[in-house]
Amino acid sequence: MAAPTPSPRPVTHILFDMDGLLLDTERLHSVVFQEICDRYGKEYSWDVQSLVMGRKALDGAQIIIDALHLPMSKEKLVEESQEKLRELFPTAGLMRGVERLIQHLRERHVPMAVATSAGAASFQMKTRRHEEFFGLFDHIVLGDDPEVRKGKPDPDIFLVCAKRFSPPASVEKCLVFEDAPNGVEAALAAGMQVVMVPDGHLPRELTTKATVVLASLQDFQPELFGLPPYE
Repeated sequence: MAAPTPSPRPVTHILFDMDGLLLDTERLHSVVFQEICDRYGKEYSWDVQSLVMGRKALDGAQIIIDALHLPMSKEKLVEESQEKLRELFPTAGLMRGVERLIQHLRERHVPMAVATSAGAASFQMKTRRHEEFFGLFDHIVLGDDPEVRKGKPDPDIFLVCAKRFSPPASVEKCLVFEDAPNGVEAALAAGMQVVMVPDGHLPRELTTKATVVLASLQDFQPELFGLPPYE
């Protein structure tokens, strides 16, 4: 029998994933990878996608190749997908409830940062239309940061992100927002609580480890974690 999920505890610092959580980019990844898989008669199913979400590009590409037996290298898959995504990324909008929550936290002086597996080039493409929005965060840690030795589900990116607050944040006082099972695993491995906002297609059994699961960021109640409530 699975252990019950602990009740929410008060936090002081917030860490956000980006793809599929702040920005509506996971959908674009799905379209492009399915387009490539179509050439080989393969389906980029949610079973495969759930393994890939949140990982660094090359790690995710290798999982797709192994799961679907694609006759290409991980480098070639990343190169081809990035070329297609380059046209699509600038169209990505913010997810529901994001602006209200981030503005609220900023106005209440709650320290917050982004911890994304996206590398620098990918991040720039995705956020081109949203530079002012991403300027609201204290800092941003990318997947190709030299200090992030291993990608999610390892905890490195969240530990590095917490350390870069000034002063550094205690992991027990950090709350992570994630949409991906790998990100939830990484947050828990870092000793942090995690709010999961999964895509509705994600199998329910992959959402059970999160502290709280929401349909949308619009449903988040800050006071559950000792944060200032919405007025």
